[in-house]
Amino acid sequence: MPLTRRDFAKSSARAGAGVALVGSVGVLATAGATGSEAEEAGARGEQGAGGRSASRTTGYGPLLPDPGGILALPEGFAYRIITRSGVTKLESGEYTPSHHDGTATFEGSRGVTLLVNNHELKGPRADWEHPVPLTEGLVYDPAAAGGCTVVEVRGHGQVAEWVGIAGTSTNCAGGRTPWGTWLTCEENSDRAGENGMTKDHGYVFEVDPCDRRANRNPKPVKALGRYDHEAVVVDPRRGHLYLTEDDADPNGLFYRWVPPLGFRHGRGRLRTLADDAGVLQAPRCYDSGGRFVDDLSRATRTGTVYGVDWADVPDRDAREVPVREQFGEGEVTRARKLEGMWWADGGAYIVSSYAREESPIAHDGQVWFYDPRRRTLTLKVLLGVNPDPSRDGALDGPDNITVSPYGGLVIAEDGEGVQHLFGATDDGRTYPIARNDLNIGTEAEPEFSEFTGVTFAPDGRTLFANIQDPGIMVAITGPWRRQR
Repeated sequence: MPLTRRDFAKSSARAGAGVALVGSVGVLATAGATGSEAEEAGARGEQGAGGRSASRTTGYGPLLPDPGGILALPEGFAYRIITRSGVTKLESGEYTPSHHDGTATFEGSRGVTLLVNNHELKGPRADWEHPVPLTEGLVYDPAAAGGCTVVEVRGHGQVAEWVGIAGTSTNCAGGRTPWGTWLTCEENSDRAGENGMTKDHGYVFEVDPCDRRANRNPKPVKALGRYDHEAVVVDPRRGHLYLTEDDADPNGLFYRWVPPLGFRHGRGRLRTLADDAGVLQAPRCYDSGGRFVDDLSRATRTGTVYGVDWADVPDRDAREVPVREQFGEGEVTRARKLEGMWWADGGAYIVSSYAREESPIAHDGQVWFYDPRRRTLTLKVLLGVNPDPSRDGALDGPDNITVSPYGGLVIAEDGEGVQHLFGATDDGRTYPIARNDLNIGTEAEPEFSEFTGVTFAPDGRTLFANIQDPGIMVAITGPWRRQR
């Protein structure tokens, strides 16, 4: 049953200040500085975001420069390089592919942690020094450079790596399923014949880290649509899938896929679906007054709540017109740079990395929470435009995201200038966890690659993350504690 504008306006009025909020993350205030900066402000008697005192200690302290020039961490923390493109090797003898992106962890047998690691490589294989190797039986399009590797980290420190899927394009984010597989998303929708491709791209594929045989003869899940996919999460109760699209002109959408009646999820079940199975839908949002919201950048205060209705996608395979362009003005709600997602607290956390002149209102990052039970979107995190990205401490451009077992969120930064992993607490304070010290530019014009693939090990003791360029996976350990 659709959520009408009148229904949402009535429910908002009954709630007084808006629909009640859910989720352990809570409402996060506008944040633009790391916890160490907030502590300095508190010492001067200043107030933190939202008017709260910033004097309370948050996080793990200042970041200490790394003598190795890779990763700055707080005192007491350490990192270990798990894979590095052009240095570590796969079981087959080829080098680890480059440009690590979305990643998830899985519990293996006998203390083993398994990770599936996307490699965001776009276009022909000849364009890249270390593409994903074309392993027999695991190739979708032999012309494409991207794919996934599976990394096995054993309890005593040994690491093994092999190909999970090859011949896909621009594998950006993705998502872990409740049944223990990885959905890898192509952020490129080239057709066969474009940019040297021999098959259509812009799809989602399923990769099983525990069963190599299940990955043979890769098949795209066309029911989830063909567009520039970013991330995906699964609602384990209802069976719906939610997906983000990173695109512009016009801005992208986030989608809901509703399975066909009687469909039951499980390992390998998605690849059995017909190409037109279920219904792919795009959101149509309303504010508390029942007014249509054209773009999520309209929200300028954390705690903003929008009601959500859903509009069916006419042609999910985009045979003539890209999916996002199949809707006219006033039909759906868009957002710029829709990126990472994470399912927790009964809903989906959704990132919009930034908004500029292509959007109604500029910002340097939003995190939303979609509650499927209430059919609402709530703005949890809002980063104002960063005036000086080159300055350490300022934050912008959230991308991949995870919910921390120690409370709040951990976010990978993909902004301008200095790049961080940072946490955000329940009440709006942010704090640094790591800084990328690997300069891939020059001394005169330094450049630091984005962080990607932030995810905790199943036991919560290790935080895995990637430096995308050149492609380094690290495991971070230390005195983790509850952040309140």
